[in-house]
Amino acid sequence: MEAGWVAPEGSWASSESRRRNMQAVRSRDTGPEWLVRRLVHARGLRYRVSARPLPDLRRTADLVFRPAKVAVFIDGCYWHGCPEHYVSPKTNAGYWSEKVAKNMARDQDTNERLTDAGWTVLRFWEHESPDACALTIAAEVDKRRARRS
Repeated sequence: MEAGWVAPEGSWASSESRRRNMQAVRSRDTGPEWLVRRLVHARGLRYRVSARPLPDLRRTADLVFRPAKVAVFIDGCYWHGCPEHYVSPKTNAGYWSEKVAKNMARDQDTNERLTDAGWTVLRFWEHESPDACALTIAAEVDKRRARRS
């Protein structure tokens, strides 16, 4: 960006450095996702990464077990409004709080749509134990597979 850059009115970029920081935030392949994926894979389970559980739903789950119909989401505490760790921003608070609220509403809508389509939705916070997450995922996938047999 050029020197003297000014954020447009209503922009999420309150400063050039904030803009760079926010653009660097990963939407997939985060550290918590990698840990959980590695542990689930080590248990012999295979899955799709960052895939749409339903083709007509423009939303992706972090791990998708298609035949078992299990969709897994590893949610970031800030972006998804963790009740333990979310802290309202001090800069551009209205914009960011509204964005997080929309994310939470979209998460709930996603849960309802997938559940209505016969899927099991598992959501974990990024701060949860990867081992515990992997155990829960494996147990649910095994349970769903056993029902299909």
